[in-house]
Amino acid sequence: MKCDKCDQPATVHLIEIVNGKKIEKHLCEQHATEDGVAVKMSAAPINELLEKFVLKHSPSQEADEVQACADCGMTWEQFRKRGLLGCPGCYAAFDDALMPLLERAHEGGNCHIGKAPRCAGTDELRQQRLMQLRRELEQAVASEEYEKAAGLRDQVNQLERDQK
Repeated sequence: MKCDKCDQPATVHLIEIVNGKKIEKHLCEQHATEDGVAVKMSAAPINELLEKFVLKHSPSQEADEVQACADCGMTWEQFRKRGLLGCPGCYAAFDDALMPLLERAHEGGNCHIGKAPRCAGTDELRQQRLMQLRRELEQAVASEEYEKAAGLRDQVNQLERDQK
């Protein structure tokens, strides 16, 4: 897409609502800056950002505890330096050290619960929420967090009542 004011590629895309009307602007960096839009481009590629995150938030392992993936041979230290896993087997090999890192990155989440399409009706969304609550309830009972489990049970019961 090209800039609305010149033939340069548009790197800034704005949507404004003015008097109830949607106005889209597509601008290059120069015209965005001229229009007063702060443009701060990160020079660091995503790999570099991930590497910094991993190094900052993951525990380093002692030399005598060197773990390696049985499938690709990658060590935990190599992962810490690169910020990328070598293969799907690395998830299992580094599970103990990787889970706290993933939970921190995903605000406490450690499993994919999926997304509902925007066109999904309320029944589908309610079913998805009910399944999520039941999983959390099972985890709370397994970890003996009974007060949390009771609250989750009440939420499940409420959703089931609303469904009828």
